[in-house]
Amino acid sequence: MDWLNYHHLLYFWMVAKTGTIARASEELRLAQPTISGQIRTLEESLGEKLFQRSGRRLVLTDTGHVVFEYADEIFGLGRELLETLQGRPSGRPARLTVGISSVLPKTLVHHILEPALRLEPAPVLVCREDKTHRLLADLSIQRFDLVLSDEPVSGPIRVKAYNHVLGSCGVTVFGTPDLVAEYVKGFPGSLEDAPFLLPSEGSLLRRALDRWLDHNGIRVRTVAEFEDMALLKHFGARSEGLFVAASALEADLARDHGVKVLGRTDQVQETFYAITIERRIKHPAVQAIVEQARTQLFR
Repeated sequence: MDWLNYHHLLYFWMVAKTGTIARASEELRLAQPTISGQIRTLEESLGEKLFQRSGRRLVLTDTGHVVFEYADEIFGLGRELLETLQGRPSGRPARLTVGISSVLPKTLVHHILEPALRLEPAPVLVCREDKTHRLLADLSIQRFDLVLSDEPVSGPIRVKAYNHVLGSCGVTVFGTPDLVAEYVKGFPGSLEDAPFLLPSEGSLLRRALDRWLDHNGIRVRTVAEFEDMALLKHFGARSEGLFVAASALEADLARDHGVKVLGRTDQVQETFYAITIERRIKHPAVQAIVEQARTQLFR
């Protein structure tokens, strides 16, 4: 079995926090060559470089960032353990670590997570964005308290986790005032050959939208396809084409992007999930998120 030398990890962690070996040596009261040698030993044991030079400073490599996150958590928990055994409050604020599927609208994510920030005391919110399957892999090893996604755990995703439905809503077709004025009459038939900004192929929203267009015998003119929905909305606000988004966001998009509603349909539904490794949610912040989404956001 491989063992991690925690002294080496501590020296690495201190250098990463201070930015230089000189400052780390002052904090640890160790000679600079000792720290340099121990970090080299750690890199050799891990088989990866953890630092690269940028002028006089050492900056973390991609692997270094991953190792630093774990080290920060390890030594933070160590401090908390000592303070707990000494009968003192840790002073370490609770954390809520959330994995966010990259296809989710950022405004909607804020609405979903906002209840956690209103708790007393509020947890420190840590958000990481990625593709859903990678987030679920990290959820399985408890790197997240929950994952927010527009698709449930099912089928080929072999992770033992539970889907908590936050809610569903139809979609709205948006556009700048000039485009809406041109295509609004006779919706949805008026969308024939209309310029459209579409979600990337393979996404749940794109598949549902394609089925709806086919059902109505409509062929739109694809201007661009996007994986990043925030970028899609940015293009839409610049009058590059019409686009769809969850109807729950109508007021936000009108305010933030200056777009107008062209039409709505409930035949295309978006469903949003909070995914946890617990069947019964115990984390108070996650409880608040799920309850408010169900009772207020998706009514």
